Amino acid sequence: MPGKRVAGVVTGLLVLALLYFPAGCAVNPVTGEHELMLLTEEDEIRLGQQTDSQVVSEYGVYKDAQLMAYLNDMGKRLAKVSHRPGLPYAFKVLDTPVVNAFAVPGGYVYFTRGILANLNSEAELAGVMGHELGHITARHSAQQYSRAQMTQLALGGAMMFSQTLRALEPLAQMGVGLLFLSYSRDNEREADDLGVAYSSQAGYDASHMALFFGTLERMKPTSDKSGLPEWFSTHPDPEDRIGAVQREAKKWREALGLKNFKVNRDAYLKEINGMVYGEDPREGFVEDDVFYHPLLRFQFPVPPNWTLQNTRAMVQMTSGKKDAAIMFMLSSAKTPEQAARDFVRKNRARLMASDRKMINGLSAVRTVSKIMTNQGTLEIMSGYVQKGGRVYEFHGLAPENAFRSYQPVFQKTMGGFRKLTNKRMLNRKPFRIQVASVPRTGTVKQALKALGAPNRKLQAWAVMNGKTLDETVQAGTLMKIVK
Repeated sequence: MPGKRVAGVVTGLLVLALLYFPAGCAVNPVTGEHELMLLTEEDEIRLGQQTDSQVVSEYGVYKDAQLMAYLNDMGKRLAKVSHRPGLPYAFKVLDTPVVNAFAVPGGYVYFTRGILANLNSEAELAGVMGHELGHITARHSAQQYSRAQMTQLALGGAMMFSQTLRALEPLAQMGVGLLFLSYSRDNEREADDLGVAYSSQAGYDASHMALFFGTLERMKPTSDKSGLPEWFSTHPDPEDRIGAVQREAKKWREALGLKNFKVNRDAYLKEINGMVYGEDPREGFVEDDVFYHPLLRFQFPVPPNWTLQNTRAMVQMTSGKKDAAIMFMLSSAKTPEQAARDFVRKNRARLMASDRKMINGLSAVRTVSKIMTNQGTLEIMSGYVQKGGRVYEFHGLAPENAFRSYQPVFQKTMGGFRKLTNKRMLNRKPFRIQVASVPRTGTVKQALKALGAPNRKLQAWAVMNGKTLDETVQAGTLMKIVK
């Protein structure tokens, strides 16, 4: 849901700045081979710091000091055995249910709540953590940044609507950086090998990394409502990934000669016990085509059959035909009038109409403007509403030839903004992971039902536990359920 700062993962200025770094030949820390690299290590650290502030602004950090300390402790131990132990590593949990993990240059590694909910041991976590560290140590993420301008140019071949969206400043910042989270299959294979190496050297059973990949394969893709891609959209699956990880893990077990490699399943499950699961309604949720935000106490209607993405920086609603969108965000302006002037100035828009009005008892300004793009004219209806000490912005946009047909939709959404007073919506609580002990030996299906799982959730909860429904579990085994 909107925060005070509208920013994507990587700003356009940051991308363009890369063009001015002198290209040079550097030695890859992992392979020892010479490669063309635009960024020095100091550049990577600086870019990582800048990107980190934007990632945190966009998705928010999950507030659990104990979990963060646990993650950082493990991360630092793995980083010590990596090819680049001197980087200022930081490990963070993003407050989103999407199942993913990613890294950016300079040592920043991110795990979503969603991926932590689907890991089932410290060994699995160590494998994924080592994989992301591998992207940093092998400079995969730095290479992605070096290709940033090429990626921006490639976006020009996308459909018209993608181009017109980029005409708005907030949209120009949002989403482009996410493309850099995707690596080649060769990069993924190398990161897998490094993940096995680092977790093995830290004393973990690296074969459990393959177990997590098995869990991912059993998971069905979910609709993305948070704006952040799922694992497989940013981590292309190399051929025979699971088998390759198992073979590499066996090599490291034999090379290290240790008898007892750590798994620490119960220890991990206890760390995530109580963690928020799925969408957190306190940050905004949709029910019966209405978006509710309990913390900020407002609501507005969502057009039926439109796709909604909700992040800390922005709510984006996209039409089924993908030829119109409504953006909603918190403005930095003090008044609706100032917000309207700022938008026109920053986007060099041509103001067509403007009027002051009241929306459900709240002072507001509505404007219609046009912005010229390479693909034609983009027409925008904007609404700026004052609620308490905050100003909220709506921007309904579509190509000029489609704008009129969407105008009633834009008006209904903006005109439906109002204070939230419904106590049932205000008091909506998130679901949380609960770790419970299996009462008696039997199948996973029997165990989950005994722990209170509804029939419609049996398959999903089995996958979340890294198991199949017909698998046998012993009495006393800890398992995750959601309540």
